[in-house]
Amino acid sequence: MSMKSRGIAGDWHSKTLVSRNWLLLLCIGSFCAGILFSDRMWMVPETKVFTMRTEVKEERRQFVTEPCNPKLKLVTSESNNIAREGLVFDHSNRPLDNTDKNRHREQAAVKPGNTNPRAESRKNYLMVIGINTGFRSQKRRESVRDTWMPQGEKRKKLEEEKGIVIRFVIGRSPTPGDILDKAVQEEERKHGDFLRLDHVEGYNELSAKTKIFFSTAVSLWEADFYVKLDDDVHVNIGTLASILVSHHNKPRVYIGCMKADPVIYQKGLRYHEPESWKFGERGTNYFRHASGQIYAISKELATYISKNQKLLHKYANEDVSLGAWFIGLEVEHVDEKRLCCGSTNECQFKALIGTACAATYDWSCSGLCRSSERMRGVHYRCAENETALWTAIY
Repeated sequence: MSMKSRGIAGDWHSKTLVSRNWLLLLCIGSFCAGILFSDRMWMVPETKVFTMRTEVKEERRQFVTEPCNPKLKLVTSESNNIAREGLVFDHSNRPLDNTDKNRHREQAAVKPGNTNPRAESRKNYLMVIGINTGFRSQKRRESVRDTWMPQGEKRKKLEEEKGIVIRFVIGRSPTPGDILDKAVQEEERKHGDFLRLDHVEGYNELSAKTKIFFSTAVSLWEADFYVKLDDDVHVNIGTLASILVSHHNKPRVYIGCMKADPVIYQKGLRYHEPESWKFGERGTNYFRHASGQIYAISKELATYISKNQKLLHKYANEDVSLGAWFIGLEVEHVDEKRLCCGSTNECQFKALIGTACAATYDWSCSGLCRSSERMRGVHYRCAENETALWTAIY
């Protein structure tokens, strides 16, 4: 080989060696750069994981200390409730209907610790019967208890199963704590069937007593009807209930034996009307109103009396007063003759043919004559079938 050839070959060999060295350096540099880049890429998620773990720890720490912060606890409780409601809603994939809404309200009402009285729904009764009585009428009350008015567990069952409340209605003595008051208190301890009113008893105060009775009854019991009757009237509770139920869809109804007696102008006579001049000339009659022995009014009318006690004028006779309170209102008057059967033959005949009277008394006595003596006999002849009360669905 010539020297020139050797020179060319040497040059090529040296260039090749240099190229290999640069290639090696380039590979090493690329490898290092790759490692550096990979390490940087790996550190990013590690930092995020660390941050997330830190946040979780902070939340856990906040959750552990939450009971010490009532505001945080309240928010958490509300949030949990909202979440539960959302789950209930989404589970069925439909909006809550009225049944579901009522169920949730009932569940909320029975939550432990719920002492809000407004959250507790009041029981709705069919009727509240108030038997007007006085301090000297113990024998009359005993005759009622011995006949048509259930006692003890039966009276409780009547309230719970049939929605019928019965109470003797009486105020207080003019001298509080005297022998009259104490006698009624003792009777109440024995029977537990009185409704005591914040009212001073007196014959000339019957109109005021009527207002107070309806106002008190409405505040204590939410019922469809409120009944007032005297303690010398015989009543068939089942028949009375069936009559009232037939008027259930009437919001303002006034039920009784309607009459229009003459206005008594002459002083000293029974039922004298001191304000007789308001009713016109002598010889005129009162407007139509229910006889005071027994009548019933709907809840809306009883509520009206309660809200307007101070504005309702009192006449001498309480049945006239009640009629006057409704005379200018949109009230349906129902003349129901089964509320005023005679005690001699009428009630007995109707009981025999299966159409018992709801109430029985003598017109001549404005109640049963000698009721404490005759109530048992009238009950024997005129009482409805006992199953009529307990098997009826109101």
